[in-house]
Amino acid sequence: MAIDTMEELRTVYRPPAPRAELKVLDRLDAHCRDFIALSPFYVISSARADGCADASPRGDPPGSLAHVLDDATLLLPDRPGNRQVDTLMNLVERPHVGLLFFVPGFTETLRINGRAEISTDPKLLEPLAIKGKPPISVLKVTVEEAFLHCAKALIRARLWDPSAQVERSCYPTYGQVLADQLEGADARQIDDGEAESARTELY
Repeated sequence: MAIDTMEELRTVYRPPAPRAELKVLDRLDAHCRDFIALSPFYVISSARADGCADASPRGDPPGSLAHVLDDATLLLPDRPGNRQVDTLMNLVERPHVGLLFFVPGFTETLRINGRAEISTDPKLLEPLAIKGKPPISVLKVTVEEAFLHCAKALIRARLWDPSAQVERSCYPTYGQVLADQLEGADARQIDDGEAESARTELY
């Protein structure tokens, strides 16, 4: 049966514990700052003006992934990628973002929601440089909500459990997938190009 009202939804799910609402902050406290400083990876979600949603991964060494400017402001560098700029195009139309930060070995995650502004201000870019190369742009996120998310999802997934790691050989390479999907694409050429790009164009 489809659920399309809040009332119907709450007949299926019991109300959250009071602390679930109380834990949501409107700023980055010391615990949020420490979590961000330890994180090498986050997922950013955004949506177009028509409501179609998107999620994209971001990664950097811990300490370089994001910079806390103040209790209400987070700077996220945008490094070289595939140049589709899906997230940035979405933010031009609708500047709301959802962020999910991960720390290897931690089963909790940090969730941050807010409004993002795309900037190319050199004063913001230069402190975020890696190997002397500043990011192409930076997202200046005004924090509206920040909270630690419980561990259940990552415990179920066994994400950090070495025995749960999947052999890479059981799934085709990136190039092989694209060669199956795109007429005339050459798997080896794509894989070689991606390997070279990862070697020389991360920053």
